[in-house]
Amino acid sequence: MGADTMLGEVDEPAFTGVAERHRRELHVHCYRMLGSFEDAEDTVQETFLRAWRRRETFEGRSTFRAWLYRIATNACLDLLAKRRPEPATGGEVRWLQPYPDRLLDELPAGDADAPETAAVARETIELAYLVAVQHLAPRSRAVLILRDVLGWPAKDVAELLGDSVNSVNSALQRARAGMREHLPAERQDWTGGEEDAGTRELVRRFTDASVATDIPALAAMLRDDVRFSMPPTPGLHLGRDAVLSNWAEEGFEGMTGLRAVPTSANRQPAVAFYLWNAGEQAYLPLTLDVLRVTGGAIAEITTFHSDRFARFGLPERLVAGGAA
Repeated sequence: MGADTMLGEVDEPAFTGVAERHRRELHVHCYRMLGSFEDAEDTVQETFLRAWRRRETFEGRSTFRAWLYRIATNACLDLLAKRRPEPATGGEVRWLQPYPDRLLDELPAGDADAPETAAVARETIELAYLVAVQHLAPRSRAVLILRDVLGWPAKDVAELLGDSVNSVNSALQRARAGMREHLPAERQDWTGGEEDAGTRELVRRFTDASVATDIPALAAMLRDDVRFSMPPTPGLHLGRDAVLSNWAEEGFEGMTGLRAVPTSANRQPAVAFYLWNAGEQAYLPLTLDVLRVTGGAIAEITTFHSDRFARFGLPERLVAGGAA
């Protein structure tokens, strides 16, 4: 295949080969828009299908990558209009799914002519950011991500959305204000930043105390304003007492037969838990905890179901002495 402007002359395998180079970054873009790993996968597939069908409309006025981002953004907006016309409310996002760090590591390094100059910024993939974004209306969400994450000029966003530059700028200000409502006031309170030795030690102690179901030890690691949720199960628990009460109601204390495997999601530490199954004579997947650590304490625990394990490359089971 030659230059981008020759798209109308290539066959489908050649076109797919060029488009596939951008799959991971497009998937992350759609994930930011949708909050769901699986919805993002479906939307990237729809993006490639639309791109192939419309390949002759690519005129080379922008990069091929930017053209794909335009198609992907519109595919996300179409999906949101069809499936989730209303934004999230109350700090809870029941469709939220984690993103494995091992897949985020596939993101290409940014280059000078890429439209997404800040696309791999750590804070815009963390769960706290994703939850806040999901509270925005779809078009405001698109404006925020295109302008603040990808670094697109306002005129390009206006062209994509069929709006004026003034409308885009106004939407961006509203979106930023909306984000401030759903994020702690100080940036360091919602982003864990680079993982350091103190964080690793805290995660180790959290893991050990969880396996031992040592509630007092766990309580000592939680911030007073800790948050706990378990999407898609409804319920957002705010504050140490509320979280501990929920754990007591669920019968966590006294649970036996747990094992744990460390992992990472959304550039945050995570722990996969397994529970002993006598019939299988193995430890089977139970839950995945993604942690937000600030100020040497656990500020948030988001627990996901075991159906996420395969995406993380986690073992299907553990046996005495290791993985099966």
